Amino acid sequence: MKPAAVSLPSPPAATAAQPAAPKPVGRSVTGWVLHNVVWIWLIALVVLFGVFNPYFFTLFNLQNIMVQATVLGMIGLAVSLPLLVAEIDLSLPANLGFSSAIGALAYSNLELPWFVAMLAGVGVATLIGFFNGLCITKLRMVSLIETLAMMIILEGSLLALTQGRTITSMSDGYTWIGQATIGGWPVMPAIFVVALVAMAVLLNRTILGRSIYAVGGNAVASNSAGIRVDRIKIATYTIAGFLAGVAGFLLASWQMAITSNQGSSYLLYAIAAPIIGGVSVFGGRGNVVGVLGGVLLLTVIQVGLAIVNVPSFYVGMIGGFMIFIAVAIDALRVRYFS
Repeated sequence: MKPAAVSLPSPPAATAAQPAAPKPVGRSVTGWVLHNVVWIWLIALVVLFGVFNPYFFTLFNLQNIMVQATVLGMIGLAVSLPLLVAEIDLSLPANLGFSSAIGALAYSNLELPWFVAMLAGVGVATLIGFFNGLCITKLRMVSLIETLAMMIILEGSLLALTQGRTITSMSDGYTWIGQATIGGWPVMPAIFVVALVAMAVLLNRTILGRSIYAVGGNAVASNSAGIRVDRIKIATYTIAGFLAGVAGFLLASWQMAITSNQGSSYLLYAIAAPIIGGVSVFGGRGNVVGVLGGVLLLTVIQVGLAIVNVPSFYVGMIGGFMIFIAVAIDALRVRYFS
């Protein structure tokens, strides 16, 4: 007689995966504030300056802010690239001034067509950025010291080129883009918009952009993963030099002159703008929208303080204070989300 089949107990049904515990409301709110603090500051300051002086909200002042933000925005984008790979380039504002003088002198002394002279200036700026990248990657020079030395060299070279005088001999073509308007709106800010879009595409849609974030996040791991870290850093410095050259051309076109200290006043704000906008000094974090926010914030501060009649010698102090706060917020972001 066959024994009756014994039915084994079926294994317990797999329990459904428990949903992840929601983040505390306080933590999510704090994170949102830390990531958007630049826009919160910007809105608050726009309202504040508008209350003190209604002229701040006029169309003419809006156009003025856009034009002033263009040069700062271009040099801010340039500074942000080395920051994204955990490096720094202090020579970019000096590169701006020196390359613009090269372009102007190529037109006035060598009698080159204005477009060729402009390309010569931008080309020199790009080569300077490439040279900085080579020194930092191949010679293992500390970026802070190397670019500080390059800044001093370029400032001295600009002074020697101009002999302490202001260059004003520029063609109408050379100054057109800084003075032209279409329908009452200045043309120059359109260059900044194009640069923003191009930078956003580069960082978010290309292999180079993803590699830049990877190198800034962890250079050793990136190298182990097959990313050529040195090439990425050289590329960032080269593109930064190119952007500085374009910024130099735009500044010369807008001012219709080149002074013996051209670009030196942008050093403080060029570093502050991307950091305030969320580009981390530790590398690997930041985006174009944040840089735009930092540029607009600093421009609004400069224009707003002038409109409410704050003495100009307080503006530098306020700019330094903004950098201090920006670095503190960046440290909080890293500590909060690490």
